[in-house]
Amino acid sequence: MISEEAWTLEPDREPDAEPTVYVMECAVCGEASDGSEDYSEGQSWVLKHCGKNPSHHTFREIITRPWRAWRHT
Repeated sequence: MISEEAWTLEPDREPDAEPTVYVMECAVCGEASDGSEDYSEGQSWVLKHCGKNPSHHTFREIITRPWRAWRHT
């Protein structure tokens, strides 16, 4: 008989978890902000990028969030 395993998956909020990092990327030219733990830094980058490139109006937010999984016995 094969036993089923139960797993749990959730964002890693342990003290030693990697930080969540935010990046904003221009969908027109592909340029991107530096990654930061503070999402507002990417938003500021977007406004500066728009100022330098008035025809660039579309952006995407890229979030890198650590996750953890563990098996229940």
